Parts: sequence; structure tokens; C-alpha cells
Amino acid sequence: MGALPKRKKTKSRAKQRLSHAALKPPALVECPQCHAMILPHHACPSCGTYNGRTITEIKEKKKKPETPAS
Repeated sequence: MGALPKRKKTKSRAKQRLSHAALKPPALVECPQCHAMILPHHACPSCGTYNGRTITEIKEKKKKPETPAS
């Protein structure tokens, strides 16, 4: 005979097992330079600083020229 459960698993027991699978919001901290919300221990994507030093140079996005409406 194959492997079968000997007893029924209760609903509460199944839900307790699945309680750890819930998604949690990411922990965010404020960048001390530009005050944007960033992940802790990561370089800031908006100003490029980490731990008070400039790590990456951020290029400014080019704005598309506006076309006159007809």
C-alpha cells in the first residue's frame, strides 16, 4: 500500500503552516541626502550616494521636446 496520511490534518493546522507564506512590504529608510525612500544598505537610485559618499553618477533624463497641438 502507498503512503497515505493516517489522520486528517485540521484546517487550523494547515493555516498555521501557510501563515509564513504571506508577502511582507519591503523595509524602506529615508536617504539622508535627498530624502527619497530607499532599501537599507543600498545606494540611493535618485542621488547615487551611500554612507555619505557619492558612489554612482546619476545622469539626468532627457525631456522630450513638446510638439505643438494642432
